Amino acid sequence: MSDDHSLFSRRDFLGHSALLGGGLLLGGGLLAGCGPSGDKPATAVAVADDQPRYGGRLRLGILDGNQSGNLDAHKPIGSGIVRGFALYSKLWEWDEQMQPRLALAEFAEPNADASSWTLRLRPDLEFHHGKTIDADDLIFSIRRLTDPQLASPYAALLHWVDRDNLVRLDSRTVRLNFREGRSYMPLAETWVNFGGIVPVDYHPVSNPVGAGPYKLKSFTPGQRSLFTRFENYYKDGKPYADELEIIDFKDQVSRLAALRSGQIDMANVMPTEQLQVLQGDPRLKLLKSVTGNWLSFDMNLDKPPFNDPRVREAFRLLADRDELVRRALNGQGRVANDLYAPSDPTFNHTLGPRPHDPQRAAQLLKDAGYVNLELELVTTPGPGLTSALVLAEQAKRIGVTLKVKQVDLATFQGPLRNDWTLSTGGSIGAPFLASAIHTDAPFAVANKTHFQDTQFSELFLAAMAQPDLEKRKALVHQVQQIQYERGGMLIWGYADLLDSVANRVGGAAAEQSLFSTWRFEKLWLKDTA
Repeated sequence: MSDDHSLFSRRDFLGHSALLGGGLLLGGGLLAGCGPSGDKPATAVAVADDQPRYGGRLRLGILDGNQSGNLDAHKPIGSGIVRGFALYSKLWEWDEQMQPRLALAEFAEPNADASSWTLRLRPDLEFHHGKTIDADDLIFSIRRLTDPQLASPYAALLHWVDRDNLVRLDSRTVRLNFREGRSYMPLAETWVNFGGIVPVDYHPVSNPVGAGPYKLKSFTPGQRSLFTRFENYYKDGKPYADELEIIDFKDQVSRLAALRSGQIDMANVMPTEQLQVLQGDPRLKLLKSVTGNWLSFDMNLDKPPFNDPRVREAFRLLADRDELVRRALNGQGRVANDLYAPSDPTFNHTLGPRPHDPQRAAQLLKDAGYVNLELELVTTPGPGLTSALVLAEQAKRIGVTLKVKQVDLATFQGPLRNDWTLSTGGSIGAPFLASAIHTDAPFAVANKTHFQDTQFSELFLAAMAQPDLEKRKALVHQVQQIQYERGGMLIWGYADLLDSVANRVGGAAAEQSLFSTWRFEKLWLKDTA
């Protein structure tokens, strides 16, 4: 793939992504003041306000407070995910449109049927402790992520990688093969989030070394972590700040107060309930990223009534999506048409919006033999709960009773998650193939809908083996037509992402991704002189 467009994942990337019925919450903790700065590169005495400056300490407030949080590149817990963006670099990174682009890799290409990939590192890359990054480190990193003893939940993203058949071609190049001769086109998007490249002497506690823009200075789980600039970062001239501090908060109210009082400089994934406060504060800048993050109601096709396609269509027609976006997202989003990955270059834009037609929905239910239908709708606090309550109101208008059952996040994501008849769901706006691997593909890691369709499977596997974009697009269009007509998800909306930064922060801008406040290497402070 080229630097501009390699072909993700983050099922709930934020391991707890937010859109699974819970809230997109990463980060938490205590308050912090500015600390002392280290030596910084020489800069001109007068610097334009819109030009990057070196120095100072950037402070990001996240929601977490998890006392068991860690620094593990391949098995992050709690806000370990966001800390990983400071500590570790990967072969790929997300671009501003939520598509993977090359990072530590200078070359990453599949063979003709994507059953093998050749991966070549950039020359002269360095880890925080001075070791040159080579093919042995790359192989070690792949094997560690997929090690059954580590038992990383993200190893499922690379399930088909043949970890015992990694071939070192030279000091910077590795050939990666897949088990059972599988073709695996979406390697980049499924590996990019949790594929930190680490040295062969890596240990997440005693030697948490990576090649990210910042190196670790101190870490107190559930409270804060402090990082210092990595002078030999592979992106010339970056990062800009002397230090980066990530501060954990346990609730949204205390984090907002810290942001407004200047105790932190940035806060990610702000709740829409705080929108008016943020917009009315002249000291802050609101970043509204229009993303492909999607929210859904997941119908279990193994159970009645959703084993009948007429019932699935009825539910898709009874949903008033405009009302769902207005009430469940406070208007911070847009209507979806039951398909994920709208930013993917293969997305089928010819499939129009699903109409709101309660009369047709009522007739379909009657034809299927369901009068006065009663169902349980399982959800968890956050946008999922609000959307469930709104859908229950809408369903009641045509005689359908949805009993909303709220469970905690651990239960919602636990062993029963795939057994419920109807539940809320969603994920981040990843590219299509990676999203399907999480959701409803033939070997999906979390197929709550139990969708199985022979034609869909054949076309999907063909797309997995097709490196040519235009040929893959034709296949994906057919796959999405099937999902649109007879799939098991009612995807009702795409959610905007709200981040906020103090006016003193430079380099932050809204994107079509989740990472406007996570691109630590490009952020800087305007008042460090």
